[in-house]
Amino acid sequence: MAGQQHYPQGALYMVATPIGNLADIGLRALHVLDLVDCIACEDTRHTAALLQSYGLHKPLLALHEHNEAEAAQTVVQRLREGQRVAYVSDAGTPGVSDPGARLCAAVHAAGLRALPLPGASSITALLSVAGTGGHDGGFVFTGFLSPKTTERQREVQAIAADPRACVLLEAPHRIEALARDLAALGERPLTIGRELTKQFEEVAQVAARDFPAWLQAGAHRTRGEFVLLVHPATAAIDDNMDEATLRTLDLLLAELPVKTAVKLCAEISGAPRNALYQAALARRKGAQED
Repeated sequence: MAGQQHYPQGALYMVATPIGNLADIGLRALHVLDLVDCIACEDTRHTAALLQSYGLHKPLLALHEHNEAEAAQTVVQRLREGQRVAYVSDAGTPGVSDPGARLCAAVHAAGLRALPLPGASSITALLSVAGTGGHDGGFVFTGFLSPKTTERQREVQAIAADPRACVLLEAPHRIEALARDLAALGERPLTIGRELTKQFEEVAQVAARDFPAWLQAGAHRTRGEFVLLVHPATAAIDDNMDEATLRTLDLLLAELPVKTAVKLCAEISGAPRNALYQAALARRKGAQED
């Protein structure tokens, strides 16, 4: 089946690889990794071991965050020569909080093709079991917050002000500091994914304020890679919002998408946009349930 698709020469193939369990590799990914002339990768040692697991052997080219701009030009030259080149990060889908985005930008700038081979992703894996796909207002992917305390706390404040779901990533050596900052979100639900797809995989849901205590409940809980979902804020109407403002919001919602209705209502009434957004979500949800 994988061989039935056309795989043009002179193209870059962005190949998703497992985030833990080697059985999560896609059949088409294996086909392309065997087909290409060389594989650019985040870590040649890691990728060599990965390929060996599948019985594959290919020339490897290191392309990581420290040499991405320079190595991208090497890839572009290979593509111009008609080679097929794959790119893989250490785990998951490349170019998403991993190197690869600048590589793709260079390929596009050269007028060449970059083709995706979808597969494992910690982001969608956690969303699938969190019980909320961010359908109420969608979700934002933020990735890694700043390692600097003041900047990270400012970013958490921005998350608190946004009623949408938010996906975060974090490394084990910074998870406790992040947990302390996320505790400021109080009762807002948090789904924790630790070591997804690996032997000691753990998924849990707690109130954000309880996240530090959850980590401290077992020494093993600070180990491994984390993906976190801050759930959408509970829709609640601001107590200070008058009936006239809510009536205006209802009229706008009847004719316009939520974001447009909220923007116009904020301009008309002067009410806070975040409170209006939460009120709009609550009213839309209530209308659907009636």
